[in-house]
Amino acid sequence: MVIVNTVVIVQAGLGLGQSQVALALAAFGGGSMLAALILPRLLDRVPDRPVMLAGAAVLAAGLIAGPFLTTAGLPALMALWVTLGLGHSVVQTPSGRLLRRSALAEDRPAVFAPQFALSHGCWLITYPLAGWLGARLGMGPTFAVLALISAASVALALAVWPAAEEEPIPHRHDDLPPDHPHLREGSMDRGHAHPAIVDDLHPQWSRLA
Repeated sequence: MVIVNTVVIVQAGLGLGQSQVALALAAFGGGSMLAALILPRLLDRVPDRPVMLAGAAVLAAGLIAGPFLTTAGLPALMALWVTLGLGHSVVQTPSGRLLRRSALAEDRPAVFAPQFALSHGCWLITYPLAGWLGARLGMGPTFAVLALISAASVALALAVWPAAEEEPIPHRHDDLPPDHPHLREGSMDRGHAHPAIVDDLHPQWSRLA
Protein backbone atom coordinates (compact mmCIF):
# COMPACT_ATOMS: atom_id res chain seq x y z
CA MET A 1 0.00 0.00 0.00
CA VAL A 2 2.79 2.41 0.90
CA ILE A 3 5.03 1.76 -2.10
CA VAL A 4 2.25 1.57 -4.68
CA ASN A 5 -0.21 4.25 -3.55
CA THR A 6 1.68 6.94 -1.59
CA VAL A 7 1.96 9.15 -4.67
CA VAL A 8 -1.77 8.81 -5.37
CA ILE A 9 -2.77 9.46 -1.76
CA VAL A 10 -0.55 12.52 -1.36
CA GLN A 11 -0.93 14.17 -4.76
CA ALA A 12 -4.43 13.15 -5.89
CA GLY A 13 -6.01 12.67 -2.48
CA LEU A 14 -4.48 15.50 -0.46
CA GLY A 15 -3.57 17.79 -3.37
CA LEU A 16 0.05 18.12 -2.28
CA GLY A 17 3.31 17.95 -4.21
CA GLN A 18 6.36 15.78 -4.71
CA SER A 19 8.11 17.09 -1.60
CA GLN A 20 5.25 15.84 0.55
CA VAL A 21 5.44 12.46 -1.21
CA ALA A 22 9.08 12.27 -0.17
CA LEU A 23 8.18 13.20 3.41
CA ALA A 24 5.56 10.47 3.57
CA LEU A 25 7.93 7.82 2.23
CA ALA A 26 10.61 9.05 4.65
CA ALA A 27 8.13 8.54 7.48
CA PHE A 28 7.70 4.91 6.47
CA GLY A 29 11.47 4.47 6.35
CA GLY A 30 11.80 6.18 9.71
CA GLY A 31 9.38 3.72 11.27
CA SER A 32 11.40 0.83 9.85
CA MET A 33 14.64 2.30 11.21
CA LEU A 34 13.05 2.81 14.62
CA ALA A 35 12.11 -0.87 14.73
CA ALA A 36 15.64 -1.86 13.72
CA LEU A 37 17.00 0.12 16.67
CA ILE A 38 14.52 -1.35 19.16
CA LEU A 39 14.52 -4.99 18.06
CA PRO A 40 17.98 -6.19 19.19
CA ARG A 41 17.29 -5.46 22.87
CA LEU A 42 13.66 -6.52 22.60
CA LEU A 43 14.51 -9.89 21.07
CA ASP A 44 16.99 -10.53 23.87
CA ARG A 45 14.04 -10.57 26.27
CA VAL A 46 11.06 -11.66 24.17
CA PRO A 47 10.81 -14.65 21.77
CA ASP A 48 10.51 -14.04 18.04
CA ARG A 49 6.96 -15.35 17.74
CA PRO A 50 5.08 -12.76 19.87
CA VAL A 51 7.22 -9.94 18.49
CA MET A 52 6.59 -10.87 14.85
CA LEU A 53 2.89 -11.53 15.43
CA ALA A 54 2.56 -8.17 17.17
CA GLY A 55 4.21 -6.47 14.20
CA ALA A 56 1.81 -8.19 11.81
CA ALA A 57 -1.14 -7.15 13.97
CA VAL A 58 0.11 -3.55 13.87
CA LEU A 59 0.14 -3.75 10.06
CA ALA A 60 -3.43 -5.04 9.97
CA ALA A 61 -4.64 -2.38 12.43
CA GLY A 62 -2.84 0.34 10.52
CA LEU A 63 -4.45 -0.70 7.26
CA ILE A 64 -7.87 -0.68 8.94
CA ALA A 65 -7.23 2.89 10.10
CA GLY A 66 -5.90 3.90 6.69
CA PRO A 67 -9.10 5.32 5.14
CA PHE A 68 -9.57 7.67 8.12
CA LEU A 69 -6.00 8.87 8.58
CA THR A 70 -4.97 9.28 4.94
CA THR A 71 -7.72 11.85 4.37
CA ALA A 72 -6.94 13.84 7.55
CA GLY A 73 -3.86 15.60 6.21
CA LEU A 74 -0.15 15.02 5.81
CA PRO A 75 0.74 14.76 9.55
CA ALA A 76 -1.84 12.01 10.09
CA LEU A 77 -0.65 10.19 6.96
CA MET A 78 2.96 10.41 8.11
CA ALA A 79 2.02 9.06 11.55
CA LEU A 80 0.27 6.13 9.90
CA TRP A 81 3.23 5.50 7.58
CA VAL A 82 5.61 5.51 10.59
CA THR A 83 3.37 2.91 12.23
CA LEU A 84 3.27 0.74 9.11
CA GLY A 85 7.05 1.04 8.71
CA LEU A 86 7.49 -0.05 12.32
CA GLY A 87 5.18 -3.05 11.91
CA HIS A 88 6.77 -4.03 8.61
CA SER A 89 10.29 -4.05 10.04
CA VAL A 90 9.20 -5.90 13.20
CA VAL A 91 7.87 -8.70 10.99
CA GLN A 92 10.71 -8.80 8.49
CA THR A 93 13.83 -8.27 10.58
CA PRO A 94 13.68 -11.39 12.83
CA SER A 95 12.72 -13.70 9.96
CA GLY A 96 16.33 -14.50 9.05
CA ARG A 97 17.29 -15.66 12.52
CA LEU A 98 14.02 -17.57 12.80
CA LEU A 99 14.89 -19.53 9.67
CA ARG A 100 18.46 -20.12 10.85
CA ARG A 101 17.21 -21.49 14.15
CA SER A 102 14.66 -23.73 12.45
CA ALA A 103 17.13 -25.69 10.29
CA LEU A 104 20.58 -27.19 10.45
CA ALA A 105 23.38 -25.35 8.67
CA GLU A 106 23.43 -27.78 5.76
CA ASP A 107 19.66 -27.44 5.28
CA ARG A 108 19.43 -23.64 5.44
CA PRO A 109 19.68 -23.01 1.67
CA ALA A 110 16.71 -25.33 1.23
CA VAL A 111 14.80 -23.27 3.82
CA PHE A 112 15.78 -19.76 2.75
CA ALA A 113 15.08 -20.37 -0.95
CA PRO A 114 11.37 -21.28 -0.60
CA GLN A 115 10.86 -18.54 2.01
CA PHE A 116 12.29 -16.03 -0.46
CA ALA A 117 10.08 -17.39 -3.24
CA LEU A 118 6.97 -17.43 -1.03
CA SER A 119 7.43 -13.87 0.22
CA HIS A 120 8.00 -12.54 -3.28
CA GLY A 121 5.06 -14.57 -4.54
CA CYS A 122 2.87 -12.79 -2.00
CA TRP A 123 4.20 -9.43 -3.14
CA LEU A 124 3.59 -10.46 -6.75
CA ILE A 125 -0.08 -10.69 -5.84
CA THR A 126 -0.51 -7.76 -3.47
CA TYR A 127 1.53 -5.11 -5.32
CA PRO A 128 -0.64 -5.22 -8.46
CA LEU A 129 -3.73 -5.76 -6.31
CA ALA A 130 -3.05 -2.53 -4.42
CA GLY A 131 -2.66 -0.62 -7.68
CA TRP A 132 -5.62 -2.20 -9.47
CA LEU A 133 -8.03 -1.80 -6.55
CA GLY A 134 -6.85 1.75 -5.94
CA ALA A 135 -7.54 2.71 -9.56
CA ARG A 136 -10.90 0.89 -9.76
CA LEU A 137 -12.41 1.27 -6.29
CA GLY A 138 -10.46 4.00 -4.53
CA MET A 139 -8.19 4.02 -1.51
CA GLY A 140 -10.80 3.13 1.13
CA PRO A 141 -11.77 -0.26 -0.30
CA THR A 142 -8.12 -0.95 -1.14
CA PHE A 143 -7.13 -0.42 2.49
CA ALA A 144 -9.99 -2.69 3.57
CA VAL A 145 -9.00 -5.56 1.25
CA LEU A 146 -5.33 -5.41 2.24
CA ALA A 147 -6.28 -5.17 5.92
CA LEU A 148 -8.37 -8.33 5.50
CA ILE A 149 -5.43 -10.12 3.86
CA SER A 150 -3.13 -9.01 6.69
CA ALA A 151 -5.58 -10.07 9.40
CA ALA A 152 -6.05 -13.47 7.73
CA SER A 153 -2.27 -13.88 7.64
CA VAL A 154 -2.03 -13.18 11.37
CA ALA A 155 -4.77 -15.73 12.05
CA LEU A 156 -3.00 -18.31 9.87
CA ALA A 157 0.31 -17.71 11.67
CA LEU A 158 -1.37 -18.16 15.04
CA ALA A 159 -2.85 -21.44 13.85
CA VAL A 160 0.22 -23.05 12.26
CA TRP A 161 3.14 -21.57 14.25
CA PRO A 162 3.53 -23.53 17.52
CA ALA A 163 3.75 -21.28 20.56
CA ALA A 164 6.32 -23.57 22.19
CA GLU A 165 8.63 -23.92 19.19
CA GLU A 166 11.57 -22.33 21.05
CA GLU A 167 11.21 -24.64 24.06
CA PRO A 168 12.64 -28.19 24.17
CA ILE A 169 9.94 -30.60 22.99
CA PRO A 170 10.15 -34.22 24.21
CA HIS A 171 9.60 -36.68 21.38
CA ARG A 172 10.54 -40.19 20.25
CA HIS A 173 12.30 -41.68 17.24
CA ASP A 174 11.10 -45.26 17.16
CA ASP A 175 12.47 -45.67 13.64
CA LEU A 176 16.07 -44.95 14.73
CA PRO A 177 18.48 -47.39 16.38
CA PRO A 178 19.24 -46.64 20.04
CA ASP A 179 22.86 -45.72 19.22
CA HIS A 180 21.94 -43.22 16.50
CA PRO A 181 23.96 -39.97 16.87
CA HIS A 182 20.76 -37.93 17.07
CA LEU A 183 19.72 -39.79 20.24
CA ARG A 184 23.01 -39.66 22.10
CA GLU A 185 21.96 -36.70 24.22
CA GLY A 186 18.55 -38.13 25.01
CA SER A 187 17.64 -39.72 28.31
CA MET A 188 14.52 -41.52 27.08
CA ASP A 189 14.34 -44.79 25.21
CA ARG A 190 14.76 -43.74 21.57
CA GLY A 191 13.70 -40.25 22.58
CA HIS A 192 15.03 -36.88 23.65
CA ALA A 193 14.05 -33.23 23.72
CA HIS A 194 15.14 -30.17 21.77
CA PRO A 195 13.54 -27.03 20.25
CA ALA A 196 11.59 -27.48 17.04
CA ILE A 197 13.75 -27.89 13.95
CA VAL A 198 13.00 -29.02 10.41
CA ASP A 199 15.31 -31.61 8.86
CA ASP A 200 15.19 -35.14 7.48
CA LEU A 201 14.48 -36.54 10.95
CA HIS A 202 11.89 -33.88 11.78
CA PRO A 203 10.06 -33.00 8.54
CA GLN A 204 7.20 -31.30 10.38
CA TRP A 205 6.93 -29.36 13.64
CA SER A 206 3.67 -31.15 14.41
CA ARG A 207 5.54 -34.46 14.71
CA LEU A 208 7.52 -33.03 17.60
CA ALA A 209 4.57 -31.72 19.57
